[in-house]
Amino acid sequence: MAIFGLFGKQSKEDLNRGLEKTKENVIKRLSRAIMGKSQVDDEVLDNLEEALISSDVGVDTTLRIIERLQARVLRERYMNTEELNRILREEVSSLLEENKTEDGSDFSSPLAQKPYVIMVVGVNGVGKTTTIGKLAWQFKKAGKRVILGAADTFRAAAADQLSIWAERVGVPIIKQQMGSDPASVAFDTVTSAKSNQYDVVIVDTAGRLHNKANLMNELTKIKRVIQKVIPDAPHEVLLILDGSTGQNAFEQARQFTEATQVNAMAVTKLDGTAKGGVVIGISDQFKIPVRYIGIGEKLEDLQLFDKKEFVETLFSSSDS
Repeated sequence: MAIFGLFGKQSKEDLNRGLEKTKENVIKRLSRAIMGKSQVDDEVLDNLEEALISSDVGVDTTLRIIERLQARVLRERYMNTEELNRILREEVSSLLEENKTEDGSDFSSPLAQKPYVIMVVGVNGVGKTTTIGKLAWQFKKAGKRVILGAADTFRAAAADQLSIWAERVGVPIIKQQMGSDPASVAFDTVTSAKSNQYDVVIVDTAGRLHNKANLMNELTKIKRVIQKVIPDAPHEVLLILDGSTGQNAFEQARQFTEATQVNAMAVTKLDGTAKGGVVIGISDQFKIPVRYIGIGEKLEDLQLFDKKEFVETLFSSSDS
C-alpha cells in the first residue's frame, strides 16, 4: 500500500527537506551532464552515467538505467535534454516497480500476525537504536501496543540507550545485564508480548560484523528461541543501513543478507548526506523491500518508503 496519499502534504515536504543535499548533488550533476546540448546523444548518456554513479546509485543499477534511456532515445528518435529529467524519473520508477517489492503499509494498517515480531539487525553506528525508538513511536501513535527487547547485550550502554527511547516513547522494555545471552532476552520479550497481548515486538540485536560465522550463529539462535514461543516469528528481519556511507552500505547489505534471512531494510541518515541515491541501488540490487527511510532527527522523520514518491522528489529541482 502506498502511503503518501495518506500522509499528505507535510510528509512530502519532509521528504523534500530530508533529501535536499542529495537533490542538490544530483540536479547539479545532471545539469552539468546536459550543459550546452540540445538533444540526448551518447555524450549526454555518458555524462549522465557518471553523474548517477557519483551519486552512489551504484554501477550495476546505473548501467541498467542507462540501457533503458538508450532504448527510449532509439524508440523516440529525437529527445531533447529538457525531456531527459522526466524520462529519467519514469525509467527509474519503472525499474524499481519491476522488483515486485511492495511499499510499506501504513503504520495503522492491520498487522499480518499478532504479536508481530520485528528482529532488527545492523552494524553499530547506523542508527539502529534510534530507528527502533522511532518505529515504536510510529506504531504506538497508530494505536498499537509495543514492547522492546534489548538483546544487544555485548555493547556497553546499548540497553541503556534503548531504555531511554522506551521511556521517551512510553513503551515497556525487557532487558538483562550486559553480557547476558541475547537469545534469553529475546525469549523473555516475546513470551511477555504473547502473554500480555502486545501488538508489536521489536527486538534489538548486536551489531558485530567482524566474524560472519559468529554473527550468523547468534542470529540463528535468537530466531530459534523466538520460534519456540511464536513458531512463524520473526515476521520481519529488518536490516538498518546508514545512507551516508554510500557504497559501504551495499557491502553491509551483502554481508547481512548472507548471514541471515533479511526481508526488509531501513536506510537512515539521508538528511545529512548527498549520497541518497544509494537507496535506489540497494532497492534494485537486493530485491528486498526498503521499508523505511530516515530523513531527520524528529520522531516523525522515520518514513515509510514510497518508491515513486522518492524518485519524483529526488529528480525534481527544489523549485519545481
